[in-house]
Amino acid sequence: MTKIADLRSQTNDQLGDQLLSLKKEQFNLRFQAATGQMEKTHRVGEVRKDIARISTLLREKRSAS
Repeated sequence: MTKIADLRSQTNDQLGDQLLSLKKEQFNLRFQAATGQMEKTHRVGEVRKDIARISTLLREKRSAS
C-alpha cells in the first residue's frame, strides 16, 4: 500500500507509469481469480485503492495547474 506523501513527491510521468503498472497488476489478479489460482486475495483491494489514490492525485495536480 502506497502512502499519499510518497505519491505527492513524484512527477506526473512517474505517477502515470505507476498507474499503468497497477492496472496491469489488477488485470492479472482478476485473471488469477477467474482461474482459481489467486493466492493473495487481499492484494485486489490494495491495488484498487492505490489506483484510486493515484488517479485522485493526478486529477488534483491537473486542476491546480
